[in-house]
Amino acid sequence: MKCPFCQASKTRVIDSRVIEDGNAIRRRRRCDSCGMRFTTFERRAKVQVYVVKRDGNREAYSREKVAGGMYKACNKRNVTSAVIEQAVDEIEESIMTRASKEIPAADIGQMVMDKLKEIDEVAYLRFASVYKRFGTITEFEKELGTLIPERQTETGREKREGKEGEIDA
Repeated sequence: MKCPFCQASKTRVIDSRVIEDGNAIRRRRRCDSCGMRFTTFERRAKVQVYVVKRDGNREAYSREKVAGGMYKACNKRNVTSAVIEQAVDEIEESIMTRASKEIPAADIGQMVMDKLKEIDEVAYLRFASVYKRFGTITEFEKELGTLIPERQTETGREKREGKEGEIDA
């Protein structure tokens, strides 16, 4: 690594730390020639992935598009940007680790819907209504109907777990 101050090619690593949840390494370096210290960052190179749209066109994957859709769906909901960014990170990691470097837009849309369903049901319905192109109220009701049995199952599980943990006095 060349020194940014004197351009000498001999530098030494004096400290290394893992950052960004293990996705990058921060290195402190010292130049052997001028003695100046500087910091470098080492990150895994991102592989270019192409999204295959419904009409067959291909475009480069854009994290901003995924995040933008999630932010719009979560607008005026009690969802923090940290939660959204974590979900986008998980989606992106899933996309980047695929064997194929082309991914159908439908797969990305499904990943976003799955994350939004975990985060906020209203945000999920907002995204699904646009993504699935609901044309009638019946289609919206059908999608809402898929959430209700899941919610009842979770509520029943919570009640059973709560009763098992109670102590009679």
